[in-house]
Amino acid sequence: MPHEFVPLDRIDPGAIEALLDGAFGTDRHERTAYRIRAGALPIPSLSFASLSAEGELLGSIQCWPIQLSDGSRAAPLVMVGPIAVDQYHRNIGIGRAMLRHVLDQMAQSGSAAHAAQMLIGDPGYYAPLGFSADATAAWEVPGPVERHRLLARGAPLPFAAGRLEARPLPAPRSGLRSAATLA
Repeated sequence: MPHEFVPLDRIDPGAIEALLDGAFGTDRHERTAYRIRAGALPIPSLSFASLSAEGELLGSIQCWPIQLSDGSRAAPLVMVGPIAVDQYHRNIGIGRAMLRHVLDQMAQSGSAAHAAQMLIGDPGYYAPLGFSADATAAWEVPGPVERHRLLARGAPLPFAAGRLEARPLPAPRSGLRSAATLA
């Protein structure tokens, strides 16, 4: 099925919320992934919707600025997800295509803040794209997690242990700045 990627901020937020509710349930806000990114805003340049040729919302992917902190140091990471696909379009490659698109965008950006990524998900699904639990054993998260589902990839972090948390955004120098300039 042909589809295109458009920036997520061009899609009705209500449609995105309905898609996420359908994929993860209405209790999804209680999950550990939501706790990790609490207080953060999605990175606009790394958050997309997948639309059919007719403009139908097929799926969405969001990325969030987070960090691994050991109390005195912090290393930036991008938290990938949620990745949601409409129930009538699952298992045909849309989720993987969105993920590859986002990973390509991060690689092309050259940003050190995008060099390492993490997510909570099925190791079998994400391993072909370089995600593994090899580096996450000493990571603390604000809620329950199956350790084998706490996955990371990308540039090595400067330390192995710490707590995952939303990355604070820098204060604006003067006036308001868009979230796109902060990630």
